[in-house]
Amino acid sequence: MTITLTQAAANHVTRFLAKRGKGLGVRLGVRTTGCSGMAYKLEFVDSTKEEDVVLESLGVKIFIDPKSMPYLEGMELDFAREGLNEGFKFNNPNEKARCGCGESFTV
Repeated sequence: MTITLTQAAANHVTRFLAKRGKGLGVRLGVRTTGCSGMAYKLEFVDSTKEEDVVLESLGVKIFIDPKSMPYLEGMELDFAREGLNEGFKFNNPNEKARCGCGESFTV
């Protein structure tokens, strides 16, 4: 299983966890929703779950539920600033299409 973070994403997660004063890493997953069928989930992790698959990229722990793993294989999580907007970007080679609003995708 390979999921990586860019240096920008790793820096952002590390800074955010330090600012919060707690946290083990970031949890990635997918859920069924939207006009294309699936959407990404991202949350900061304070405690692990028994079923978690734990990876590490650039010193940041990545927690994934086993059901999401096939949809995230090979994905790179980036963090970008574009003008006044900033946020995480999911560069996923498994995506076949994205909806027009950018909130959901299909595999």
